[in-house]
Amino acid sequence: MERFYIVTNKAKDRNHLESDRIKNYLEAQGKFCILEEGHSVSKKYRYTDATQIPKDIECILVIGGDGTLIQAARDLAELEIPLIGVNLGTLGYLTEVERENLYPSLDKLIRDECQIEERMMLEGTVIREGKEVSTMVALNDVVFSRSGALRVIDFKIYLNGKFLNFYSADGIIIATPTGSTGYNMSAGGPIVSPDAKLMVMTPICAHTLNNRSIVLSGKDKITLEFCQDRSGYCKERLISFDGDNAVYAEVGDTVEIRRSKRFTKIIRLNKMSFLEVLRDKMGGGK
Repeated sequence: MERFYIVTNKAKDRNHLESDRIKNYLEAQGKFCILEEGHSVSKKYRYTDATQIPKDIECILVIGGDGTLIQAARDLAELEIPLIGVNLGTLGYLTEVERENLYPSLDKLIRDECQIEERMMLEGTVIREGKEVSTMVALNDVVFSRSGALRVIDFKIYLNGKFLNFYSADGIIIATPTGSTGYNMSAGGPIVSPDAKLMVMTPICAHTLNNRSIVLSGKDKITLEFCQDRSGYCKERLISFDGDNAVYAEVGDTVEIRRSKRFTKIIRLNKMSFLEVLRDKMGGGK
């Protein structure tokens, strides 16, 4: 690879110490590298302005942690440029590069000793009184939850237009294979290989005997309808995309979730299998 672009989480890389270190090393090897400049928050690009990135960039280095990589993936999905994360956080399940192996990893990128995985994304559309209110994408998951008072929320789930189930619960998670190791796993959902093309639906503390996850095809369309609860208490519901971008919904609103036409390209440098990475990151080998 010859042309690089750096996206930085300024809260984790204060004064651009790591970002400058990477940029200087790449340029010392004769490569082209741009360090992201700040931009004003917009409705379309919340963290990273895709219009600032030249079309001939071959690799985007994301400096921060898993959250930073996910944020960049949403903003930059339309570019279809491969991303690689440099971990300055804690777990770093998605981020490939650690501080201690930074320079060898950069050398591998320069020599094209890497693989590129295409990760499925979700698209969610909020519909109110027949009109689309908001549409967003997610790399990890879309989560429906209560807002405010600690009461369960009531909702119906439809699959491809047909009624599937009624839930009273704290909420429900719709996860991609990439997101299956996040909130979905913590809520008792299954772990899925990241190259799969499917969705996992996991209730959160369901007030029912049937609280199991459901694995669905990537071709399915999930529709969630928010209902007024049995006490007549009308409250807002919260729809969060990757635990970050959030939309408030009302009783009667519906949300349609489907596989997005966009996808995220993630660069992999090591040859460890998915299960080996999972065991290593989750401490299963201790």
